[in-house]
Amino acid sequence: MGRAIEAIAVHFVGFSGDEYARAVRVFGRPSFIHRWWDRRAQREIADGDVVVFAKGSDQDEPSQYNAADIDE
Repeated sequence: MGRAIEAIAVHFVGFSGDEYARAVRVFGRPSFIHRWWDRRAQREIADGDVVVFAKGSDQDEPSQYNAADIDE
């Protein structure tokens, strides 16, 4: 019996405008769209996931306020 294949999720963080369409062309449609970098977004990212930031990086201090993800 084979090992289960885990899906890799693509997370977009902080996208609000034209940069979203450009990111989709490069990375494909995201699995999750996080309004901003917060602790909730951090918890939802698993090892091996792809995280694309509109601005900044995972090294930035996360917001003290959590936001719901955006549904497409």
